[in-house]
Amino acid sequence: MDSESSRYEKLESMLHNGSSEPCNLPLEYLRNITNNFSDERLLGEGGFGKVYKGVLQNGETIAEKKLNSSIPGVTDRQFENEAYHLMRLRHPNVVLLTACCSETEITYVEYNGKYICAEKSERLLCLEYMPKGSLRGYLSDEFSGFSWDTRYKIIEGICYGLHYLHEEWQLNAPIVHMDLKPANILLDNNMVPKIADFGLSRLFSEEKTWTCTTSRDGTLGYMAPEYINRGLITTKSDIFSFGVIIIEIVTGHRDYPDETEISSQEFIELIINNWRNSLEKSQ
Repeated sequence: MDSESSRYEKLESMLHNGSSEPCNLPLEYLRNITNNFSDERLLGEGGFGKVYKGVLQNGETIAEKKLNSSIPGVTDRQFENEAYHLMRLRHPNVVLLTACCSETEITYVEYNGKYICAEKSERLLCLEYMPKGSLRGYLSDEFSGFSWDTRYKIIEGICYGLHYLHEEWQLNAPIVHMDLKPANILLDNNMVPKIADFGLSRLFSEEKTWTCTTSRDGTLGYMAPEYINRGLITTKSDIFSFGVIIIEIVTGHRDYPDETEISSQEFIELIINNWRNSLEKSQ
């Protein structure tokens, strides 16, 4: 009992100041604080799992990322990759990992008309709760939505987070996120952006700052051309994705200019003039 109490105290400490290391929590506890992973507590879902809202006994909130147990090989790699990286990261613009859980349960499943015993692995990551959700839900054009100051601060915060991953967190050992997009940028109550979802991230050594891969995991539209065409991964892969995000934040959409009938330069001048007129009207 004392060990469980200390784990929960450690979790609360992480939520307040991030001073402790992430702790291991039992699956049963994580079930309880999400009402058995009920739909009412569902915050969102992606290709590898779902995110639930967990409410602690003291009223504080965490986000529980429950990875799909139906794809064990992929799920294990995602869990290990994200947990390994997030456990070591501490930055105001990177989401904070507070706890994790990895348990295997014995359950009964129907097979050929009979019920048999089977092992079911559950992998969960507990993260700080971001009440404003992801950036994806706030993208809108220059005539509505966020002010220019708010958009600039979001861009600036993402830039700080990327700089930390690429150059600051550990000298000469950059982390490349590999799936940077608005859905993976979370916002707190003050609209401070935090980079999340490190399931595809890559860690480089001091000697090697690039690699090639035959896989093309990621999100089309945000993947760098050299990665798509040659499988080349460097920190520039994230910079390309960040450039696309900046365009989306500034314009509110992605139909630029290859999906329009104007040139790149005309597109830039149009957006600048729209913002200039908008700012003049607000003064």
